[in-house]
Amino acid sequence: MTPLSKDSAELLAIEALSWLVGNDELLPVFLGATGASQGDLRVRAKDPEFLASVMDFLLMDEAWIAEFCQSADYKMDFPMRARAALPGGAEVNWT
Repeated sequence: MTPLSKDSAELLAIEALSWLVGNDELLPVFLGATGASQGDLRVRAKDPEFLASVMDFLLMDEAWIAEFCQSADYKMDFPMRARAALPGGAEVNWT
């Protein structure tokens, strides 16, 4: 698997964050899982480590990946490739 460029990965993660914000069912789950507040979403939207947590959350469920990828017209492997390019991504074992 080839990671995306850092800039492309951050852009995809920002799109994933926007998708989460628009999802009334998943947003509270994300906030609870990460400990983030509504205010953190805007303030930390450009923080690569926070964006990595967005991708970690999204990658927890294949259905979430599919919904996001369909909504943004991405291939299903893009979220994993983006995560690999964000902080800590090289340390993640996907098997």
